[in-house]
Amino acid sequence: MARIEALTTTKSNLEAAIELAEEGEEFRLEAETLLATLQSKVDNLEIENLLNEELDGANAMLTIHAGAGGTESCDWAQMLMRMYLRFIEKKGWTSEIHDILEGEEAGIKSVSIEIQGEFVYGLLKAESGVHRLVRISPFDSNARRHTSFVSVFLSPMIDDDIEVEINPADLRIDTYRASGAGGQHINRTDSAVRITHAPSGIVVQCQSQRSQHQNKDTAMKMLRSKLYEREMEARRQKQQDVEKGKSDIAWGSQIRSYVLHPYKMVKDHRTDLEVHDPDRVLDGDLDAFIQKYLYSLRTTS
Repeated sequence: MARIEALTTTKSNLEAAIELAEEGEEFRLEAETLLATLQSKVDNLEIENLLNEELDGANAMLTIHAGAGGTESCDWAQMLMRMYLRFIEKKGWTSEIHDILEGEEAGIKSVSIEIQGEFVYGLLKAESGVHRLVRISPFDSNARRHTSFVSVFLSPMIDDDIEVEINPADLRIDTYRASGAGGQHINRTDSAVRITHAPSGIVVQCQSQRSQHQNKDTAMKMLRSKLYEREMEARRQKQQDVEKGKSDIAWGSQIRSYVLHPYKMVKDHRTDLEVHDPDRVLDGDLDAFIQKYLYSLRTTS
């Protein structure tokens, strides 16, 4: 209801500004601004109408892993982390970094970020997959072109009322002293927690909270989320295997390429959408890619 009232108010203000546009440049500019605002709100509503799966409205855990390639991939992973943090900021969502492993020379090897807001999982699920970067390496003294790969994975943060059975005997819980980025309480005590789930091989860790108990609770929440997504992915894969087959996420099966040299372009290989301003994309402008992906899901379902 509040969303409809906001749209109605914007529409009324736009109509008034249009009537006054002939009286001066100030009113014309205001009308253009209101038109852009109204269009953005309508676009957002259209996207949200596409989000009708059970967990589309859930918060999510975003995990980024650098691929092979050492410093190059670690730097690319950090670039992607910044891109998503900028996107989160623009959406008005909130985020918390639960675990980050820095690269040996630059960038990061991996990071896990919990994101809270409206339709977080539904929108960001479009980002799961391998992201490829082509550029002149800033770390190569011969200024050669390099290709780097980073994997991005989204899992929904499921509510406590959704049952995920975890046998305590299947868990190995290790504590260690936190290191690297993560807040003012880092490096004070052995409060960081790592949980290994033996049957699945899933490992989660958290070092962002003040106490070991808080880190354990957060890590368990991360584990439940990953186990649930693992089960959901298994179900989806069974269905897709019957229809057309599904390739696993692996280096070389990228969902999107970011080319900075010899030309500038970002291309999503699932929808063929191309944007020729990679700087804008890397600054968090992902709406066009997400919208096109969601529309493609509707047309193929």
